[in-house]
Amino acid sequence: VQLRASGGGLVQAGDSLRLSCAASGRTFSGYAMGWFRQAPGKEREFVAAVRWNDGSTYYTDSVKGRFTISRDKSRNTLHLQMNNLKPEDTAVYYCAAKPRIILSTIRLEYDYWGQGTLVTVSS
Repeated sequence: VQLRASGGGLVQAGDSLRLSCAASGRTFSGYAMGWFRQAPGKEREFVAAVRWNDGSTYYTDSVKGRFTISRDKSRNTLHLQMNNLKPEDTAVYYCAAKPRIILSTIRLEYDYWGQGTLVTVSS
């Protein structure tokens, strides 16, 4: 399984960004996919997850109502639409995959990781 994240950049507070994660190497039926982020000097934290089969989602409280996770099954691509960005959203964002359908916020339960894409939000 290979994951390749893209779409990061430098934006101002209140702006939007859309992250993408191209997934390859197998079919992802039965998988859950997630986005995590790691700010400088902090541990990697959960952002959002989606069940590949039915699109069920789960979000951490700090991004609810601002971020939307989705998957394009035809293109094997995971997305994270981020609206109303805040300076505290600044981090390297990682996509991840776990070969079980249960949505999880736990980093160690994800077996596959992309390389990360940097999002910087200026105030």
